[in-house]
Amino acid sequence: MKNLLTAFIFSLALAMGAQNRNSGLSDFVVTPEFMLGISAEANDFFPERDLQKQFVIGFARKHDHNPQEWTYWLNAPKTGINFGYTDLGNFEKLGAAISVMPFIEFDALGKRRKRMSIMAGMGVSYFNVKYDPVDNFFNQGVTTDLTWSFRASFFYKLLKTQKVDYRLGLVYFHHSNGHTRLPNQGLNSFLVSLSADIKNPYNLSLETKEGKEAPAKSRYDYFSFRLGSGRNVFALAFNDKQGVYTAAAEYGRVYNKTYKLGIGFYYRFYEHYYNYINDNESIVQDGKEFESYRAHPWWNASNLNVYANWEFLLNHVGIDFQIGLNLFKPGYKMDWRINEGWDYPPREIPDNWVFGEYSTKYHLKQLISARMGLKYYLFGTDGVPKHNLFVGAHINANLGQADFTELSLGYVYRFIKK
Repeated sequence: MKNLLTAFIFSLALAMGAQNRNSGLSDFVVTPEFMLGISAEANDFFPERDLQKQFVIGFARKHDHNPQEWTYWLNAPKTGINFGYTDLGNFEKLGAAISVMPFIEFDALGKRRKRMSIMAGMGVSYFNVKYDPVDNFFNQGVTTDLTWSFRASFFYKLLKTQKVDYRLGLVYFHHSNGHTRLPNQGLNSFLVSLSADIKNPYNLSLETKEGKEAPAKSRYDYFSFRLGSGRNVFALAFNDKQGVYTAAAEYGRVYNKTYKLGIGFYYRFYEHYYNYINDNESIVQDGKEFESYRAHPWWNASNLNVYANWEFLLNHVGIDFQIGLNLFKPGYKMDWRINEGWDYPPREIPDNWVFGEYSTKYHLKQLISARMGLKYYLFGTDGVPKHNLFVGAHINANLGQADFTELSLGYVYRFIKK
């Protein structure tokens, strides 16, 4: 499955690319973690459930002894990969999940001596129970075997020793299939965590951040171009995956080899929109609201966007965030009218279909795009190469609602370093 390949590349990039080749076992950390909490209702009449229980084992490195410059400016974070098992509290209707999730963890207040830290992670989860229109209709949170998984955590060190740090945490966990099959309500969970960072004593002969001289500040401008290919579905009646294709160009600046800020423009084409218009489906037929779309089906299946992008560069890995404004996306009007509509009365003949209204929520989703994911660079950015190539794995959204999962290939050109 393409979304599995996407998540695998994503996981492999962070787990391997951000690791420090120069640190030994003294920087290696193993973290067993137990979590207990609630799974929020994904839809009306969601199955009853007990408390959610998760067990996670994490393998990571702290970057105190990593000489690369990004570790200094990001205050020597911890990077690694978690493997987890989740009991969702109703084994018959909700089942269990197995997750693989790369992560990064920062000190919350920017000082190594502080007790608070923040973790963010993205990965993939496998579910042994999912939605079924006959046997499991009210579990509309998960409709595919594999989903994206996202995690945000806040930790407080209850007790810090030379070999073990005992931690209490608050965790938000989200699962979504990235709009590759409907319904896709997703699962949201809120948990309390108890964990222990089990480590070897640091080799004090190696220099930590506190003993290093600050690197010289630097900046350089860049130009980037990428091509992307994704998959999504259109509506319950058109629940097969079709392509979404993107071409994007970006210009920006990198500070201290670590903080990358840019602005860009992309053109995007939605295969589902094009086929729906070109096949003269229901709401584009004569006399209907979208009849005019048939004159230019390709153009009306297109999307033009300007965006701002920010990225943390971890040598071979980039953690990437983007927010944009749609200048042109007429196909989303059809998307909204169909997917926000309903049968009245429910399950009656199609003539009783009521289209979704153009609400404030529609205008925000039609206007604002979002994108997040990882890039893996062929050449490490700590060496400031003049030419670089990258592969990326991202999830794209209309505001906060998943739109499609994407793989991309791109090129970066560096201008004169200052």
